Amino acid sequence: MADPIRIWKYHGTGNDFVMLEDLPDERPLTEPFVAAVCDRHKGIGADGVIRVTRGQADGEDFFMDYRNADGSLAEMCGNGIRCLGKLVYEHGHTTATELEVGSRAGAKHLSLDVHDGVVGSVTVGMGPPAFTRGQIPMDGPADQPFLTEPFDVDGRTFKASAVSMGNPHLVVFVQEDPAHVDVRTLGPRIERDPRFPQGTNVEFVSIEDGAVRVRVWERGSGETMACGTGACAALVAANEAGLVPARAEVRFPGGALIVDRAEDGVLLTGPAERVFEATLDEDWLASRGLV
Repeated sequence: MADPIRIWKYHGTGNDFVMLEDLPDERPLTEPFVAAVCDRHKGIGADGVIRVTRGQADGEDFFMDYRNADGSLAEMCGNGIRCLGKLVYEHGHTTATELEVGSRAGAKHLSLDVHDGVVGSVTVGMGPPAFTRGQIPMDGPADQPFLTEPFDVDGRTFKASAVSMGNPHLVVFVQEDPAHVDVRTLGPRIERDPRFPQGTNVEFVSIEDGAVRVRVWERGSGETMACGTGACAALVAANEAGLVPARAEVRFPGGALIVDRAEDGVLLTGPAERVFEATLDEDWLASRGLV
């Protein structure tokens, strides 16, 4: 008999996650499990799954084991790690408001904004951006960047910049409101473009009243309401292009985030919201072939 699995649903500016507590690190995620849970018609529905364990390296309080909606591994998730901070604090796993959380992109520092025991927003030190093609990775000279250069896709030429925030991003600058861009056609084509050997996340960006306006196509998840690492990549690329200052609001369909590009790295600030909790029982797990 399979043990029931307790899960929690959270979101950060509409970017939603199913979260599991596994502090002893005894129940690793599998691709079939994640894909079944994230199915929006036959499962819970989410952009990804986060398994919370204790830290796996010296100095880490917790570790974020994150997978995209299709079950593939992801290095980092800026919105998801904020949700993790809210969960561990409000569930009583820590009383600290300054945390070190490990990820596949390294440890990230979280600062929790707490009022009356409730975490309202979280600031994450996302680390410095990387620009060379070898770091992203992107085909071409490994030591050369790809910044505001022509990028051809689907018969159109865009200005685009490639940035890594621990995971790969291509920031595509558009003249029109991103709401009018055919993201669901262009997004998957760019995600799987052979110039990106590990695939890429894609941000379609315009500048409006000093803010960065974005729609995002996430590698392994499709179009999402927001993306934390995408917000950072979009701000950094727009700042490099001289379009916005080093601190600006980044607006997604799911809400706004604040990104601050400092000398020692990028800070991401935004809300985290708890939606509900539930239990995946034996019957549901068996019906999906997960036991």
